[in-house]
Amino acid sequence: MAILAAAWLGVAGCWGVLHSEDGAAQQTRQTRRPLPSPEALAKLPPDGGPDYNRLVFEKSPYLLQHAGNPVNWYPWGEAAFAKAKKEDKPVFLSVGYATCHWCHVMERESFEDAKVAEILNRHFVAVKVDREERPDIDNIYMEVCQAMTGSGGWPLTIIMTPEKVPFFAGTYFPKEERFGRPGIVQILTQLAEFWRQEPGKVQAAASEASWFLQKQAERQEAGEPLGTATLEAGFNELRRRYDAEHGGFGGAPKFPTPHDFTFLLRSWRRTGNPAALEMAGNSLRKMAAGGIHDHLGGGFHRYATDGEWLVPHFEKMLYDQALLACAYVEMHQVDGTGLYGEMARDIFRYVLRDMTAPEGGFYSAEDADSAGLEGQFYVWRPEEILKVLGPEKGGRFNRFYGVTEAGNFHEPHGPEKHSILHTALTEAEFAAQEGLTPTALKNELAESRAALFAVREQRVHPFKDDKILTDWNGLMIAALAKGAQALGEPEYAVAARRAADFLLKNMRDDRGFLLHRYRQSAAAIPAHLDDYAFLVLGLLELYEAVLDPRYLEEALRLSAEMTARFWDEKQGGLFFTAADAEKLLIRKKEFYDGAVPAGNSVAVLCYLRLARMTGNAAWEERARKILAACAAEVGRAPAAHAQWLVALDFAIGPTQEIIIAGNRDDELTRELFSGVRRSFLPNKVLLFHPAAGEEKPRIEKIAEFIRAQTPIAGKAAAYVCENSACKLPTSDPRKLMELLGIE
Repeated sequence: MAILAAAWLGVAGCWGVLHSEDGAAQQTRQTRRPLPSPEALAKLPPDGGPDYNRLVFEKSPYLLQHAGNPVNWYPWGEAAFAKAKKEDKPVFLSVGYATCHWCHVMERESFEDAKVAEILNRHFVAVKVDREERPDIDNIYMEVCQAMTGSGGWPLTIIMTPEKVPFFAGTYFPKEERFGRPGIVQILTQLAEFWRQEPGKVQAAASEASWFLQKQAERQEAGEPLGTATLEAGFNELRRRYDAEHGGFGGAPKFPTPHDFTFLLRSWRRTGNPAALEMAGNSLRKMAAGGIHDHLGGGFHRYATDGEWLVPHFEKMLYDQALLACAYVEMHQVDGTGLYGEMARDIFRYVLRDMTAPEGGFYSAEDADSAGLEGQFYVWRPEEILKVLGPEKGGRFNRFYGVTEAGNFHEPHGPEKHSILHTALTEAEFAAQEGLTPTALKNELAESRAALFAVREQRVHPFKDDKILTDWNGLMIAALAKGAQALGEPEYAVAARRAADFLLKNMRDDRGFLLHRYRQSAAAIPAHLDDYAFLVLGLLELYEAVLDPRYLEEALRLSAEMTARFWDEKQGGLFFTAADAEKLLIRKKEFYDGAVPAGNSVAVLCYLRLARMTGNAAWEERARKILAACAAEVGRAPAAHAQWLVALDFAIGPTQEIIIAGNRDDELTRELFSGVRRSFLPNKVLLFHPAAGEEKPRIEKIAEFIRAQTPIAGKAAAYVCENSACKLPTSDPRKLMELLGIE
C-alpha cells in the first residue's frame, strides 16, 4: 500500500515542515467539546462506559489541552489497548508536549475538526501521550519513526496494533494533502481500510518494526577502551564543525548543546589548547548577543532557526536554562570577566522569577506562541519602544538592539515587520559610537530594559507548563548550587535547597522510590534513569554549596537505589526504565547526549564523584563498567557524546579531593572555601570536616578517611589529595591555590 510503503521509505519528518507550511496552518479553533462540570466528571467512569474524551481526568497540561477535542482520546493505559483488542481496531498514538508549536497546529487543524474526529472515533482507538511525562514511550516510538522516515520530531504520529507494535509512523500531518504531503484524513482513511483488508501485510510490517526495535535494544558492541585519544577525537570533531563567525557548531537550525562547551573547557584545562577556550567563549558570547537570548526577561529560547542565533524557536525549556547556566558559570570561573557571570545571573533571575513554584520546585517550560502568533510576546516595533522610552533613549535602544522599521522576524506564523532584540556591538563599542561613557550607557540600557519589561508584562503571556519534573529539577538544582558557589550568591543555594527538599519529600511512591512528575499536589509516574541520575548530580553540587551531609546521604541512597533498579547485569550500563516498570516493547539503554545529556553519562560522573568523596572504590568500578559498555558508540562519534567526554575527563584524571576542616562560621574556613569555589576545578570533589557538632559524625560515617584531617593548631586547614597522594595541609588561602594549580 502506498502510504504504508511511504512510512518505511521516508515520509517527511518534523524538520522538513517546520519552515515550509503556509499560513493555512494557523486557523481558529474549530470544534471543542465543553469540559464536564466537576459533578459530571465525578460520574464518568475512567476505565469503561460510553465513549468520551478521557483526558479530562489527567494532570498533564498537554493532555488537558486536548481534553476538549471531539476525539475520544484515551491516556496511555490498559483501558485503551483492551478496547482496541476487543473491537479489533488499530491504535492511533499521538505524542507531543504542551509548548510544542506544531502540536498546537495539528490540534487546531485536525484534532478539533469534526471530520477527523469522526474517522478516529469510528476506526481507531486514539491515545495521547505527553512526551515529558512518558519519555520511555516517546523514546521507543521516536526511534521507530526515525527508522521508518529518516527523521523525527513532534507531534509524533504512530499507528500500531493493540499489542503496541507500530506499523506506520510520521510527525506532523496537515488535515488535507498539501504540497505533496499526505493529509491525516487521507492517511487515516487508507490505513483503516488497510487494517480491514490486508491483515497479513499489517502483521508483516508490525513484525518488521518489532524485529528492528529488538535488534536495536540488543545492539551493544565491544569497543576499544576510551582514553585521552577519545577526548582528542571529540575536540577535533567539534573544531571541524565549529562556526568561527557566529559560534556554535554546524548550520541551521542551531542548538545550544551546553555540554559541548563544558567539555571544551575541560579540554582547554587538560591540554592548554587556546582553540578550545576560544570555541567555548566565542559561542557563549554570540549566543548572549543573539535573539536566542531573551534580552528583557532573561533566559534562553530552545534553539535558533538560523545559523546566527538571531531567530529563535521561542519555547523556553527548564533544562536549557539549567545546562546553559552551568556553562556560563564555568566560563566565568575560567575567564573572570563580567559577561559570563552576568549571563548566569540573567538565567537565574528568569528561573527564580517566572519558573519557580510556591512549593519550591521548578516549572517545565513556556510556549513559543501567545495571542495566536509565534513569538508575539517577545518582538517589537520601533514605535512601541519610542512610545515607552521617548525619542532619545528609545532611538538609542532601537539602534543598540537592532529594532528597525523592516523588522528581522519574518516567520509565516509570526507578527509582520517586528524585530527580535539582539546586539551587534558590545556596550563599550556602542558607547564610544554614541559618545557616552560605558557606565552611563550601561545604566541607561538597564533602565530601558526594565521599563520595556514592565510593558511586556502586560501582553498576553505564553502558556506555562507548570508540571514539575524530577530530572529537569535535578539539573536546575545543580546549576543553582554551582552558581551559588562561583558567583557568591547565597540566594541561589537557598533556592536549590528548597527544590531539593521539595523533591525528596514529595516525589516518592509508597515504597519510597522516586516519582517523575508533580502537578496540582499530586506526584505520579515511576521515575526513569534520568530522574535518579540528574537528581543525584544536583544533590552532589548542593552538598558542596551548603555542606549539609544530609544531601550527600541522599545522593548515596538514591545512587544505590538507581543501581539496584536500573543496572544491566549482562552487558553493563543502566536501562532507562526500572526492572519493575511497565513492560513496553523493549527496555532501552540511552547513550546519546542530545539536548539533554544521557542518564548513563551523568550517572558515570556521579559514581566517580561518589568514589572520590567516600573512598569506596565500588562506585568507580560501576563507572568503569558503564564506560566499557558505551565504548563502541562513543568511540564512533565522540562529539555526539559530549557529556560522556566530560565524565571520561574526570575518570582519566587527575582528580583532586579537597577537604577543609574547621568551624563553619570561622572567617578563615570561609576564605578557604571561597578560593576553591571561585576557581575552575572541574575534576575536584569538596568535603567539609567540621571541628565539632552533629554534622561531624555524619560526614565521618560517609567518608571515614577524613577523620584524621582536622584543624591545625586550632586554625582551619585545607587538605589536598591528587593521584592517590596527599599534600601537606595548609591554613594559608594563597598556598591552597598553589596546591590546586591556580595562578
